[in-house]
Amino acid sequence: MIGKFIHCCSLHSLVYQQLRATALSTSLRSLRPHSTAVAMDKVYLRNAQNTEELHITFRYANQGLKLDRSFNFCRRMSERVDEALLRIRNNVEKELTKKSKKKPKGAAAVETPLTPITPNEIVVEFRREGSEEQILGVTFEELLKNSADGLKLRIHDTNFDVLLNQPWIDSVQLPSSILAGFPVYPLKLELEFASREHSRAEWYRAVKPANGIFNEKTSWERCAEGLIYQTSSSDVDHHLKLVIRPGNEQGILGPATECISKLPVQPGPIDCPFEQRHQYTKQPLSDPNAIRVVSYNLLADLYADGDYARKTLFPYCAANALKIDYRKQLFIKELLGYNADLMCLQEVDLKIFEHDLKHVLHSFTGIMTPKGTCAEGIALFYRSTRFELVKNYVLHLGDNISTLPVFTPLWNRIKSNEQLAKRICERSTTLQLSLLQVKETGRYVLVANTHLYFHPDADHIRLLQIGFSLIFVEHIYKQVIKERNITSQNIGLIFCGDFNSVPECGIYKLMTEQFVGKDFVDWSSNEEQAVKDVELRQPFLMSSACGTPPYTNYTTLFAACLDYIFYQSDCFDLLQSVPLPTLEQLSENEAIPSIKFPSDHVALVADLAFKSC
Repeated sequence: MIGKFIHCCSLHSLVYQQLRATALSTSLRSLRPHSTAVAMDKVYLRNAQNTEELHITFRYANQGLKLDRSFNFCRRMSERVDEALLRIRNNVEKELTKKSKKKPKGAAAVETPLTPITPNEIVVEFRREGSEEQILGVTFEELLKNSADGLKLRIHDTNFDVLLNQPWIDSVQLPSSILAGFPVYPLKLELEFASREHSRAEWYRAVKPANGIFNEKTSWERCAEGLIYQTSSSDVDHHLKLVIRPGNEQGILGPATECISKLPVQPGPIDCPFEQRHQYTKQPLSDPNAIRVVSYNLLADLYADGDYARKTLFPYCAANALKIDYRKQLFIKELLGYNADLMCLQEVDLKIFEHDLKHVLHSFTGIMTPKGTCAEGIALFYRSTRFELVKNYVLHLGDNISTLPVFTPLWNRIKSNEQLAKRICERSTTLQLSLLQVKETGRYVLVANTHLYFHPDADHIRLLQIGFSLIFVEHIYKQVIKERNITSQNIGLIFCGDFNSVPECGIYKLMTEQFVGKDFVDWSSNEEQAVKDVELRQPFLMSSACGTPPYTNYTTLFAACLDYIFYQSDCFDLLQSVPLPTLEQLSENEAIPSIKFPSDHVALVADLAFKSC
């Protein structure tokens, strides 16, 4: 882009008060934005590896005492069970007292408990199955040293089976924006002792009742199963409910958790231009020598979410269409529809990579490379069934161009210009270079992905950045050929990215003509930092798969061709380049991003095929 989480009757009352004052507070499950169907006869203990925290969760229901409540405690493994049991008893008693004092409708407050409670009545204790002896004087670590098998927790007249480290959902949340015709999935899903692939999920829908409250009488219609649901127009105005049972590879399922969307499904945009482009990519490529490549700048949220973006960069874009919860639905559906083999993405938010792309692009393996300390970066996704990752290289240019031996010749020619040297070394520009092997053929693909520095007077910086990048690529390319004992016909280079450079500039010339002379105009884009007596060469015969279209970036402030898929033309043939959106489509809502375009850039899509040996 341009510009851019006890049984306590034997204890003295003073000890009771001290423990009561210092114990950790209880958080009730009902206060969370999701609810877990905790079994009434189970108590769940969870202690993550290498941690001291012990979470205790159970549901206590007693009709006689008119209590049905889930409790969640956080204790420590080094704590004596006596102290924790005292805390449990205290909170059960407190809930009973609150219940007894609750004012019935149309009646005065009840000052006397409905069921009188004394300290000796509520029994809370641990026992082993078949034993009448209380377990006291040990820590939780000692209690659970071997396992929780046969361990029971008694609360008043209820006996609970103790389960240790069962599959568990710590947090689940649905997105605030759900569009009809687009995939929906948990915005957030945090699992303990469980995995997504072994968990079970079901989707339901319902129209919110007239009183605005969902309850046990609400009729929910089952829609689908699985963690991803493809919504349709029939879901409009319905709230969605996701019910998940966490599971592990042993086939054990934990208690179900449900989450209801805050807002109903909204109508999605229709006739998005990327849907027309999908007509060229209806099926994945079947030729083992063919590779479909996508390069796409997604527009990171930190560049779209702010007053500067709303008022200066993209004032023409509807406010809701700039929000990441809206935009990500569009670019995820767009990416899925290209049926690609390789996807080189730029301006990828770390949170989007972790919580969205990694899980929705489930046929792919993703590699994320942050851009310095920034919350966004570049990412490669490769189809897992087709490629095996041999090695991934990360080059932070600013940190390495003055230190890596391979860069010494070029660095020595520019380092005397202190302003130039300082500026290029302060940049967070990153190159991601991945060596992949095609499983079907054994051939190799060297995939480079980058997002070069933007500034109007920085043509010289970008040209140097691509020069250093190609030096590194050439070094790795030769190293792979030597180490793998292969010929150049069995390895091909694909270089993708947002180069922030128009075709008239030196980057395109260097990539496609292999040479930029010392007198080229880019070297003088900043007079004080002008590059003197430097020429660049690179050994690869490269072509632009999508040519030089008028626009790959289109805003009211700037519109031009900045993005490219360069490929090694003596190694690959170009099978097709998917047509880009028309000017009419790009300007339908003045510019992009818009309600139909999730980014200020458009995706490039091309099919390549290895040449016959």
